[in-house]
Amino acid sequence: MDRGVMPSIRFVNEGATIAHRTVMPVRRLASMGLAFLMLVTCLGIACQSESRAGAPAEGSDPLKIPATATTEPEGAGPTGVFDDEIIFGQSAAFTGAARFLGTGMRLGIEAAFLEVNQSGGVHGRHLVLESLDDAYEPNYSSANTKLLIENRKVFALIGAVGTPTARTAAPLAHEAGVPFIAPFTGAEFLRDPELDSVLNLRASYYQETEEMVERLTEDLGVTRVGVLYQNDSYGQNGLDGTTLALERRGLKPVVSGHYERNTRAVKSAVDRILEADPEAIIMVSSYAPAARTVELARREADPVLMAVSFVGSRALANALGAEGEGVYVTQVVPHPDDGGNPVIARYHAALADYDARAEPGFVSLEGYLAGRLAIAGLEACGRELSRNCFIKALHTAEPVDIDGMQLEFGPRDNQGSDEVFLTVMGADGEYRQVERLADPQ
Repeated sequence: MDRGVMPSIRFVNEGATIAHRTVMPVRRLASMGLAFLMLVTCLGIACQSESRAGAPAEGSDPLKIPATATTEPEGAGPTGVFDDEIIFGQSAAFTGAARFLGTGMRLGIEAAFLEVNQSGGVHGRHLVLESLDDAYEPNYSSANTKLLIENRKVFALIGAVGTPTARTAAPLAHEAGVPFIAPFTGAEFLRDPELDSVLNLRASYYQETEEMVERLTEDLGVTRVGVLYQNDSYGQNGLDGTTLALERRGLKPVVSGHYERNTRAVKSAVDRILEADPEAIIMVSSYAPAARTVELARREADPVLMAVSFVGSRALANALGAEGEGVYVTQVVPHPDDGGNPVIARYHAALADYDARAEPGFVSLEGYLAGRLAIAGLEACGRELSRNCFIKALHTAEPVDIDGMQLEFGPRDNQGSDEVFLTVMGADGEYRQVERLADPQ
């Protein structure tokens, strides 16, 4: 495979991080050499050690940040921007329970970057992605973010995965004036209009759970809803969204149960939920706990089972096989097999060009759209690029058009899309988009 520059390069250290360079011009590689590799390794180990002791606790409030955080120092050059390339950073899960989300997001971003690089880049600069593994743990995310900003000097961060990890990373990026682009999370705190350096691509978890509750109540007349949630900021956000959606209809969850992040130990939580005899269970979880919940719930009852997009649709389908038939998942991007959609056609071509063996999916499509969003901001700024210009260019009253997909930001609106799509898994493990819930009777 010819990527126009050279194949991917990996730097591995003894800590939890893996740095992944999408492209690197040969002339820069030669000049950096072994010394850079050793520096990355040393910095990575030091950063991991610091993260275990000094990263903000997840329960703390790290969002108290200067209002002028996005202002670059006067006279400073654009960090991460070189004559021939622009460096982006990503901290995401490439190991552990959420690894399918991290690898999917990286795949899509790299496909978008390769697509533009093969056409000469953006205003003559190739785009480079450096990825670090945080294993879906907040302390590693904090350490990786500091490493990418302070030592790697990236222009922007892109494609972070998860709410608890973003809760530590986003404030660090905002304080440093570094754009935080398209995190794979619908967390409500990232929709704060004061966080103008954050550019959310997707709809929020509040919007996903609102769609679920609307369909359950209007299509099936369901009034008894239980919630399985991850015991952290992600799960709490989904539980809050579900509770608010039910309250708007004069209802409340009949029961909720939680499990610990990066485990699939849900049996006690599911037992508690089933004792309340819910008509439906909303799962705010990753794929493994969701798969286990489906298995346990269907042994004793037949509730409607619904999961938010973070579950990872393909991973959930692979885990469940034919047993996943009838499980609903809300999505925040169009169906990746919709060949009649121009942006999906471009995505398929870019993905095949990057890796002919890669299967299209919701997560890598979101990564591709994240990459295209970044490219749109860069194109708007021209050759004289700065972070301020990039952020302001996307916070425009004009929609960002990605092959007909409209992303609408604004001066105090940092979320581009409000769309939520309902899908249901078939016995073949494939998802089809539906407008309404089918009556189980």
